[in-house]
Amino acid sequence: MENKEIARLLSETADLMEIAGEDSFRIRSYRNAASAIDGYPERIADILRDPERKVTDIPGIGKGIAGALHELAARGSFERRDEMLEKFPPTALEFLKIQGLGPKSIRLIWEHYRISTIDELERLCKEEKLRVLPRMGAKLEEKVLRSIAQYRQRTGRYLLSYAETIAAEAGALLRAVGGVEAVTPAGSLRRGRETVGDLDLLVTGPDATAALGPFAKWGKVQEVLALGENKVSARVGYEGLQVDVRTLPVDTFGAAMQYFTGSKDHNVAIRTRAVRMGFKLSEYGLFRADGNTRVAGETEEGVYHALGLPWIPPELRENTGEIEAAEEGRLPELVELEQIRGDIHMHTTETDGRASLEEMAAAARERGYQYVAITDHSKALAMANGLDEKRVVEFARRVRELNREGALGIRVFSGLECDILKDGSLDLAHDALAELDFVIGSVHSHMHQESAEMTNRLLRALECPHLRALGHPTGRLLLQRDAFPFDFERVVTEAVRRGVWLEINASPERLDLHGTLIRTAKARGAKFTIATDAHHPKHLANMRYGILTARRGWLGPADVMNTLAADAFARAIQAKS
Repeated sequence: MENKEIARLLSETADLMEIAGEDSFRIRSYRNAASAIDGYPERIADILRDPERKVTDIPGIGKGIAGALHELAARGSFERRDEMLEKFPPTALEFLKIQGLGPKSIRLIWEHYRISTIDELERLCKEEKLRVLPRMGAKLEEKVLRSIAQYRQRTGRYLLSYAETIAAEAGALLRAVGGVEAVTPAGSLRRGRETVGDLDLLVTGPDATAALGPFAKWGKVQEVLALGENKVSARVGYEGLQVDVRTLPVDTFGAAMQYFTGSKDHNVAIRTRAVRMGFKLSEYGLFRADGNTRVAGETEEGVYHALGLPWIPPELRENTGEIEAAEEGRLPELVELEQIRGDIHMHTTETDGRASLEEMAAAARERGYQYVAITDHSKALAMANGLDEKRVVEFARRVRELNREGALGIRVFSGLECDILKDGSLDLAHDALAELDFVIGSVHSHMHQESAEMTNRLLRALECPHLRALGHPTGRLLLQRDAFPFDFERVVTEAVRRGVWLEINASPERLDLHGTLIRTAKARGAKFTIATDAHHPKHLANMRYGILTARRGWLGPADVMNTLAADAFARAIQAKS
């Protein structure tokens, strides 16, 4: 088991214990252990197998949790989880994904109605039976019904990061088979979509088909859906992602890559163009209309070139103007990961991070960055031990000393992720914010305001003279929480006027802003940052997801402020209009 899967099982058990109304201390111990394991740099499974090591040496893991971990490693579950699943159906965990329902309200519903499915929950709402329970009402029923509809839309989607992990593990397995030369992901993963429905892996080599059998027998395969001469389909991993592995001859690889990368709308437009030019395009190649003469197919570049187009980057292939731009020579220069000079949204142990300022700076330096901005939370996030004015001023002083000493080998900007409060004011006094180099304003609460109210809230926040960027601007959590409503264009226009940048949050759970909104904002003159919102050194690697998202928004390096070198970035954050 990977750390994320172990953490998920512990966290779900804590949820079930909370639904059962069990002791809060025991619940917290499971949650703390899940958090520790999720952020731990080594595989817990490897530590459990090593007789020379103790898993209890990891902060947050006591003897009781250690026993559960050993059970997990041995049989995939543990006694406490089994007990909870005897009390409640596994679908109780689904209820926690419905906005408006927490463990206490789920327990109340269970005690009164003994329902076990989302369909039954929906029926209760429609029959107006939730409103008769304590602390529930008509508004909650409406909210639950909306959330159920949203939940059903999300079902069967997976985070980009999860799909990438499965692709990497499956690719390593396939490449280890003799006769395989290359394994290349296609589909939504290659286009950098924020969520993925399934995964396509294209395999080439002199004996590529030899890899199909080993893949079908892979330990992570839950179920083999189909096994043929050139393809195997299976459900893989604890979430059951469908993975299709296809073997291809080298001379058709480019056409197949173009076909299986998609999107569907892009491919329809490209095939229509081919027909107009007297060709026929399929996954096997580009042929003349008679179907007998192959024109291209070995490389994607060759296919696009034969159709009178330059190669179109996969992130742009959504049929939203990229073909016309290619035809007219207007394809944008897209930002590259190597062009990022610093990560400017991260948290430390001062609030809810898992590493110190020095450790985060060292990790950024190892990635080749010239600078970081340390942006811990402000005091409104009391659960995260957010900084008050006194701590902010002291933090700014400390950063100035560190930069003067130069001991970290990287420039540090003093920053803060400052809460935008319900009325649009910022969480800290202006004189404290003035001590900082870089202030991000983010919404973390009261996300259910009406659109007009949220718009006014954001507009008021933009009035703060010390605000430099809007963090995760729409507040969405992928597959969990939709964006809050507001007049995006109006807010962007005001942000541009006031010189406030828009963050592209690279956390794979957020990827906020998404590509369409990025294009809208760019057209109105917005500037952007790409930052990881890292809470652990390993999270710095998530920058690549932010880059993919920025590319889907057609951004070039000039659009992204943290492509600037350290001195130029320092001048930029001081030059707010």
